[in-house]
Amino acid sequence: MATQVRGIQDEKPWFYTATGLLGDKRDTMLDNQLLLRPELGRPLERGYSVPKSFTFGRPNGLKDGGASEALRGWTSSITLPLHRQKELKTERDFIGLNKAAVQAGLISAPEQYHFRASHDVRRNVATEEKSKTRSRRLPPTMVFGISTRPSTPVFDLLEHKYQDKWLAERRAADLAKRKNEQDTKRTTGKVYETRASLLRTYQNPVEPAPLWQMPRFSRNAHPHLETFRNDNLKTSAFKHHESDGISRKGAFAHGIYEPAKS
Repeated sequence: MATQVRGIQDEKPWFYTATGLLGDKRDTMLDNQLLLRPELGRPLERGYSVPKSFTFGRPNGLKDGGASEALRGWTSSITLPLHRQKELKTERDFIGLNKAAVQAGLISAPEQYHFRASHDVRRNVATEEKSKTRSRRLPPTMVFGISTRPSTPVFDLLEHKYQDKWLAERRAADLAKRKNEQDTKRTTGKVYETRASLLRTYQNPVEPAPLWQMPRFSRNAHPHLETFRNDNLKTSAFKHHESDGISRKGAFAHGIYEPAKS
């Protein structure tokens, strides 16, 4: 039975398709991945036609000699090929073409169309690969990681060399600080003020001039109503108002009394 099924598969390649042995058969159905069906015990085909002599994988550009070379000893210096540079496709520089067309006196669209058909200007492709240096492929014996830390000098620890070094550094820093303070004290001296310097800086307070008033109002104008009997009573009344305004509300302390705050 298995032999018969295998014979059907070889004779009719549409056996593992969506239609099977029934329906229309077209060669394009074997290239369409959506119409292909998996075969028992084999991976699903993708519909690509590959020649019989095709080899999958990546070619090995490095020839190390094989097993015979390994038995005799690996070569120390191996020349590794450089990375291949990709071919970059340049684009047409339409700005340069328009500029050249205008300089030639071509303004209309048909004239520029014929000018572009007979002339070609390409842009300079600036890529990051130009700035990068070409690096060779790392050899297979390359080792990554952090280098081993050197051993601790036990002899220096026993002689307290690190302590002596730290004390010497602190002593040198203190001496430098003292020297800097002494130099600062010598350079900065006290400046004594004299009478002339004080007179230049001090200005006697001068009362501002009163606002201008008409003479008849300043000499003859008097209040029509005087509620205080004398000036002493007026002064004491204003003092009492100031002391009483502490516990009142309002900008001028004419409001109600504020409650006590705990």
